[in-house]
Amino acid sequence: MLVTVRRLLTALLQARKQPFQPSRDMRLVQFQAPHLEGPHLGLEAGNDGGVIDLNAFDPTLPKTMLQFLEQGEATLSVARRALTAPLPVLPRSEVTFLAPVTRPDKVVCVGMNYVDHCKEQNVPVPKEPIIFSKFASSIVGPYDAVVLPPESQEVDWEVELAVVIGKKGKHIKATDAMAHVAGFTVAHDVSARDWQMRRNGKQWLLGKTFDTFCPLGPALVTKDSIADPHNLKICCRVNGEVVQSSNTSQMVFKTEELIAWVSQFVTLYPGDVILTGTPPGVGVFRKPPVFLKVS
Repeated sequence: MLVTVRRLLTALLQARKQPFQPSRDMRLVQFQAPHLEGPHLGLEAGNDGGVIDLNAFDPTLPKTMLQFLEQGEATLSVARRALTAPLPVLPRSEVTFLAPVTRPDKVVCVGMNYVDHCKEQNVPVPKEPIIFSKFASSIVGPYDAVVLPPESQEVDWEVELAVVIGKKGKHIKATDAMAHVAGFTVAHDVSARDWQMRRNGKQWLLGKTFDTFCPLGPALVTKDSIADPHNLKICCRVNGEVVQSSNTSQMVFKTEELIAWVSQFVTLYPGDVILTGTPPGVGVFRKPPVFLKVS
């Protein structure tokens, strides 16, 4: 059974000879196109714009985001040059967007990290970050279908701002944390509430990590393109209706604190994804509760 869940974060083949419009914002994507072999790296020409092929601009660049991030400043400098070059644009209709990061070493998630989300549950704001995880196999592209598993009747939505790590680190200080960040993207922490809240000993993992339960993207927006990641509008639409609407200023623990906290326990690697929590408006706390259905 399939359902398409649309997400929105506002802050954030033959090539047609449409000029690429230079932008200060670097929006890195992974994509496929009929005339290309395998995934390629690209630059999204603005929100909802077409795509330029970074691998065509410089064939020495890796073709996956993970490898791109592992090479650090060397590959980022090439992408910056491409931002100002007059390059052909692949129309959006002719490409398939993949998740901006696939097969990361880890997907770290943070629970109850919005003040207004805690209020809707009538629970106290956490004194320490609540950490759980998803398996990397749950990641899908931004426009891929979410599979409603027959094992659950209570699949819910959770829009989130995701941090993508760009530099390896352990025991990272909060003051140094942003040096380890590549950028940000949109995530959806799709959740099977029955498995999260009542089954599996109330451990969250299984309810959070069914296949397709982590849509990401479309773009990894580099950190230098975002003035303040903690002052972004964040919202989720289901069937065109706004069901979540808040601001990342409501986050209890900001990006720097989360990186410092998590890196006490595990080494963070380039490509690791941190989902930073969801705002209020999820289906399970509505009266009566509302869950995703086959469209």
